[in-house]
Amino acid sequence: MAIVFIGTPAFAVPALQRVVAAGYEVSAVFTQPDRPAGRGRMSTAPVVKAAAEELGLPVYQPASLKDGAVIDQIRAIAPELIVGVAYGQLIVPQVLAIPPKGVLNVHPSLLPRWRGASPVAAAIVAGDEETGVTIMLMDEGLDSGAILSQTVRAVSDTDTSGSLTEVLAEKGADLLADTLPRWLAGEIDPQPQDESRATVCRRLRKADGLIDWTQTATEIWRKVRAYNPWPGAHSSLDGAAVRFWRVWPLEVESDEPPGTVVAAPDGLPAGAESAAFAVQTGHGALAVLEAQRAGRRSLGSAELLRGMPDLIGRRFSVPE
Repeated sequence: MAIVFIGTPAFAVPALQRVVAAGYEVSAVFTQPDRPAGRGRMSTAPVVKAAAEELGLPVYQPASLKDGAVIDQIRAIAPELIVGVAYGQLIVPQVLAIPPKGVLNVHPSLLPRWRGASPVAAAIVAGDEETGVTIMLMDEGLDSGAILSQTVRAVSDTDTSGSLTEVLAEKGADLLADTLPRWLAGEIDPQPQDESRATVCRRLRKADGLIDWTQTATEIWRKVRAYNPWPGAHSSLDGAAVRFWRVWPLEVESDEPPGTVVAAPDGLPAGAESAAFAVQTGHGALAVLEAQRAGRRSLGSAELLRGMPDLIGRRFSVPE
């Protein structure tokens, strides 16, 4: 039985590897074209491309699946099933109609919550207590297809988008390996999504990482975790950019205005013991554990404070 796999980032790799390991015939892998990346803007291949080539699979990188020639190419492969994992484009109806067993999608959220391009970050920013992975039967909408299976994972206080995405990639691959044979055997009855519970998240932008110190310490803490590794939660100190990688919210109050750097209070809670300073917010303070000045490596707050002995009392910019 021929399967076509469609995916692009690292999140898709475990699913591809698991499908191949299970003995399914992956006839082709479609992924995004190589694109410039990094400071040097060097042409960089999608992670899925390298993984597919290592597995000896044919790889195709069309600019768009809307291209008639690409649609004809997929039709000629005659896949029984298409598996899509974070491809990065909507799959057009002409492609959805090709495989008799449909197009399955592995999505890192508990649909219908967090349809869209940044579900892991959205769950962290919202303070969701749990998230997970959904396998759905794709339709023409945005992550709106009928659900075949789900797996749940609690969101911990130390999860970042990067770390949580890695965990969900493995859980999604496990779920796919369990779901595929049951779906192909006709043992799963697809369940429509409850539209009344649907929420949508957009693609992240660099500007999303700008910290508004008038927000609460808890809100900023969630954003620091959600925007790690990209776009990175950042602020400006006398015109110089600083990125915050690890922080912890503190229920302490001060007369200092939001954005002011203060000494770390006594009796720091578990998880924040290494903080040497904090930043006042609209409610509470944010203990800083790890941060990075522009053009320099990331440092623990004690080391950062040694290099900036006048830091206490200075104030980070507050967006207008």
